[in-house]
Amino acid sequence: MDASLTLLVIVAVTVRAVLFRSSLADLVAERVEVVSPLTAWKRVVEGLALLDLGVSPYSGDVFHETPLTIYLFHFVVDYAEITFMLSVCVCVCLYNTVVLLVLFQFRKQKYALEADRYPLDCLELIRSPKELHYIPLKVAMFYLLNPFTILSCVAKSTCGLNNSILALFILSTMKGNALLSAIFLSLATYQSIYPLTLCAPALLYLMQRQYIPVNFRRASFWWFFIQYSFMYLGSLLVIVCLSFFLLGSWDYLSSVYGFILSVPDLTPNIGLFWYFFAEMFEHFRLFFLCVFQINVFFYTIPLSIKLKEHPVFLIFMQLAIISIFKSYPTVGDIALYMAFLPVWSHLHRFLRNVFLVSCVLLACSALFPVLWHLWIYAGSANSNFYYAITLLFNVAQILLVSDYFYAFLRREHHITYGLYLKKKDGSEATLILK
Repeated sequence: MDASLTLLVIVAVTVRAVLFRSSLADLVAERVEVVSPLTAWKRVVEGLALLDLGVSPYSGDVFHETPLTIYLFHFVVDYAEITFMLSVCVCVCLYNTVVLLVLFQFRKQKYALEADRYPLDCLELIRSPKELHYIPLKVAMFYLLNPFTILSCVAKSTCGLNNSILALFILSTMKGNALLSAIFLSLATYQSIYPLTLCAPALLYLMQRQYIPVNFRRASFWWFFIQYSFMYLGSLLVIVCLSFFLLGSWDYLSSVYGFILSVPDLTPNIGLFWYFFAEMFEHFRLFFLCVFQINVFFYTIPLSIKLKEHPVFLIFMQLAIISIFKSYPTVGDIALYMAFLPVWSHLHRFLRNVFLVSCVLLACSALFPVLWHLWIYAGSANSNFYYAITLLFNVAQILLVSDYFYAFLRREHHITYGLYLKKKDGSEATLILK
């Protein structure tokens, strides 16, 4: 399996190297679906130019990355292609993460079978070792060979850096290392605020796996919550203070986090914000801004309550919600949560709309550049056309995630109560999930 992963990485690096040297690279770097005002490489280059002149990169309204990011690229700007090529390390993290997850699922399934916890009529829902064996490689393949990932890499989008941090956070959490999990989560939050919602599934997983020091083995959830929060907030405070010492001012707070939350740049993208706020009356803007932004955080508590026994699936749900409802999404954000779809391949028999949704996502991906050309260059369309396809694309994502959520809950119900439900009179029952 390691040889297969190595071959996959070599193929992925070769494809990216060829595209970096082609004329496609400059075209992709301008696509609004691939880069955003937060992740565009040309804005990073502008920030680096200001930094070299001794001017704060946040003095204008162009650069909106974090100080640690610009100082990182300040040292590797001459090797930018190699730096973005290293985004393939995300697939290695995902591969190792899924190996741990598959091992955990296999052991859990084995113990349940030995204890006769599964009804006899639902044994066909049990996953075979052969099926579980190939899942890590499928996940790595889904990420590395995903056109969305390749386009983000070729465009030198800094979204790859954010995905790397999130992948390291998930891997640290799966390994049960609470300190590293808190550090990488604080780095992810420092980059874009929204990963704050991943704190809940991380806590739930670490508690269930009982990766706590021996002296605190019987500690309450709240005591562990305080411990993890202390590590998380402490790491975040150190990172924020380090940014201040590097930059010498707090200008980046409003330029980065204020920019993300207030959404002043209404450049078209694949998100839900830009068109709505371009048409919004100014005195309604604050209210609807709060309504739109709260979507990312609103679902965390109810999903955490419903999926408290399944924190890994909760991580998948939260990643999808972030990529759909964040203020400046790109296709690179979507590629991260879609890489986890092979992990839930056992849910396919319960999915209701996966074929239709897949077709819609593919059609929308193809129509994005077409409608952009008709609007911007040909002048035979307007912004309504482009936003319509954007809206359809996001609706398809929501339906996809909702379908997986439904399928997961239905399978768990069958695993507990049996696959073929009967009424009291012996007739077949219909399962309705509310």
